[in-house]
Amino acid sequence: MILRQVKDTAADAETVRQIARSAFAGLPGAATPPAEGPRLVQQLARTRHLVRTDPEGCWIAEHDGEAVGAALSLRREGVWILALFVVLPGAQGKGVGRLLLERAAAYGRGCLRGMLCASPSPAAARRYRRAGFTLHPTMGLRGPVDRAGLLDPGDIPVHPGGPVHRHLLDSVDRRARGAAHGPDHDFMLAHYEDLLVADTLAGSGYCYRDGGEVKLLAATSKRIATRLLREALARVPDGEEAVVQFLTAEQEWAVDVGLEVGLTLENRGYLAVRGMRPPTPYLPSGGFL
Repeated sequence: MILRQVKDTAADAETVRQIARSAFAGLPGAATPPAEGPRLVQQLARTRHLVRTDPEGCWIAEHDGEAVGAALSLRREGVWILALFVVLPGAQGKGVGRLLLERAAAYGRGCLRGMLCASPSPAAARRYRRAGFTLHPTMGLRGPVDRAGLLDPGDIPVHPGGPVHRHLLDSVDRRARGAAHGPDHDFMLAHYEDLLVADTLAGSGYCYRDGGEVKLLAATSKRIATRLLREALARVPDGEEAVVQFLTAEQEWAVDVGLEVGLTLENRGYLAVRGMRPPTPYLPSGGFL
């Protein structure tokens, strides 16, 4: 078994994608990586982004010259984040996952807090729990938006955001989860359709949206978070399904908004945290937490 760092190449990014696609195929509740289109471009670009920002946190496992597993992890201001952890079905149960996770976790040594989004896999849940993570079951919201359920926005203005708001974004991140996203905002600004920002005397927040998906939302109050989520759902194109993921029980404000606009609530995997509580009001990014 050989563990090597992921290279910043199209070939290695594609290798990671193929492993993830095989690992998640058929797993109930897990999102299968895209095979084509803009989502595929984003996935490949995210791998190369993380290899550039956190090369020591990104690893591929090889056996007899074949790539059989991969892990992508990052550090942001004292928080270690596991962005991807996958092993080919035929290589599972042979120690590949343990070695990969140990190597990725070593990159987070010294970080007091940790976060990851876990699939519904019982084996994954067992592995993360043994690594000291607290597992918080998550829910998802999905379906067409019933615009009749979009309530009066009230007195909190929401406007488009951009690079000029980087200080605000990082400040909200630190309030919500104890660490800024930093360079990950550069990726999200470049690849996601909308950044919505609310900044008032009572608090601030932001939300990334891409098509029907709410990619990341953070705010300093539930009231601002609720306003941002409603605005994001209002912008979902007609005929496109809205998707909101990784809601823990602490995010009932988001569950309520989703039900108001006719979305269907479903069980998902886990938000796993170590040394911290689940951030709130906050909807994590699957790729950057």
